[in-house]
Amino acid sequence: MDELTIPAMLRRAEHYSPDRPVVSREPDRSLHHTTWGEIGRRARRLSSALLGLGLTPGARVATLCWSHRQHLELYFAAPLAGLALHPLNPRLHVDDLAYIATHAGDEILVLDEGFLPIYEQIRDATPFRQVIVIGSATGDAIGYEDLLAGGDPDWQPGPIDEHSTALVGFTSGTTGRPKGVEVSHRAVALHGLSTALQGWLGISDTDVLLPVVPMYHALAWGWPYTAALLGAEIVLPGPFLDPESLLELFDSERVTLTGGVPTIWMGVLRILDTNPARFDLSAMRAILSGGSTAPASMITGYGERHRLNLVHTWGMSELMMGTIAGLSADLHQAPHQEQLRHRLKQGRPMPFVEIRARSEDSGFAPWDGESMGELEIRGPWVATEYLDSPEASAEQWTDDGWFRTGDIVTIAPGGYIEIADRAKDVVKSGGEWISTPTLEGALMAHPAVAEAAVIGVGDERWGERPLAVVAFHPGSSATAEELREFMAPRMARWWLPERIEIVETLPKTAVGKFDKVALRRRFTAPIGAGS
Repeated sequence: MDELTIPAMLRRAEHYSPDRPVVSREPDRSLHHTTWGEIGRRARRLSSALLGLGLTPGARVATLCWSHRQHLELYFAAPLAGLALHPLNPRLHVDDLAYIATHAGDEILVLDEGFLPIYEQIRDATPFRQVIVIGSATGDAIGYEDLLAGGDPDWQPGPIDEHSTALVGFTSGTTGRPKGVEVSHRAVALHGLSTALQGWLGISDTDVLLPVVPMYHALAWGWPYTAALLGAEIVLPGPFLDPESLLELFDSERVTLTGGVPTIWMGVLRILDTNPARFDLSAMRAILSGGSTAPASMITGYGERHRLNLVHTWGMSELMMGTIAGLSADLHQAPHQEQLRHRLKQGRPMPFVEIRARSEDSGFAPWDGESMGELEIRGPWVATEYLDSPEASAEQWTDDGWFRTGDIVTIAPGGYIEIADRAKDVVKSGGEWISTPTLEGALMAHPAVAEAAVIGVGDERWGERPLAVVAFHPGSSATAEELREFMAPRMARWWLPERIEIVETLPKTAVGKFDKVALRRRFTAPIGAGS
């Protein structure tokens, strides 16, 4: 039955917002302008063309694409046809890509022409029976526009069960093999409605959204679907995710809401600090930062120097978005410093989402803003198991259905969570936890430091101690002792890292976070006794 489904979301865009723009940056950097009405017409025609390839309900359609208009059409076309779309992350290692496509049972691959070299490396290890190329197709591949032209322009979707799978996503695999998550039509619809509520993201048809988070990662936080549901304009940046290109789009398209990982916003802030009058961002009502903890210096830098509202969020591949650091009603009249203290946290759970923090003694941490525990979460768009992975599912979900996130948090009164660390990243020194995000934020507040990451290394006396890895701004420098002295007023002395390594740039993961696995491989020598 057609209830809370993606076809209903697209139908609303076509009926009520057919002329609202969809802007997409092309490979030659030009901008392509279309509308939600045209996206709907092409998506339905593409649905019929995909079914014409012999796909049956539930079949997986993989994509290897940047964020652009064709990918947006596929976001709707596959679910409209009762198929499941599976966006692949082109930045993953080819072995992981082959594993993911095989584990998901992907039958069709749609890819950008520029990713053909990646496909050639995984061709013999994947189950694809047909390849569709956006661009110039050769050999047995079909051109995307040729496939579309063969579709039925009058095709309409039939009834779809809102609980059926609409999309498939995989975790990044930083702690083992990537794990698959199935996302239902109902989950997408309820997530979109919740983000749209006033006091959360408050998205409306007057907004211009630009998801910097790619469409292959956490479903671009669900924004393509939310934009369709509400008739918001959407701007898709293609492969050009460098700060300069993004700022150009924010300015020219009058973007009101954007979101991405902190490493992106660090680069954008550096450009704004260098030449604050170059770009007009007066239309921007909020910049969302998620994926890892944003340094306090970055949040305050946007607000104090540029009057831009950078908002902390938290989510995972298993749930898209989970919390947003908006201010609750009781904080609207609070002093500025009190408001800032809450904005530096990851925020409150979105409507329908429940949270708790399990402490080491198997009880639950009180909501006092100080007691730590592992965050557990449940809600209508939180996954309930991994795809064909019963052992991994049993480890990650409790017997009563809560998802163990692996994040060590405190929960303050009112439900504000603050991530102290990832369970795998937390430094336990002498039996006490040390928060690596807190150390990283303190380091990045130093004017010479561009990037900083902290990992734990073995220590003969304390079991484990923090090791900091920093990269400086061009032309800037500082000694390890100067950095420690700068941090000292902000935390207990025993938290301070004895060892600080200087690098030109920090390694990043496939989704733009600091790659702590790579850092551990490089800096594994333990700190000796007596340190």
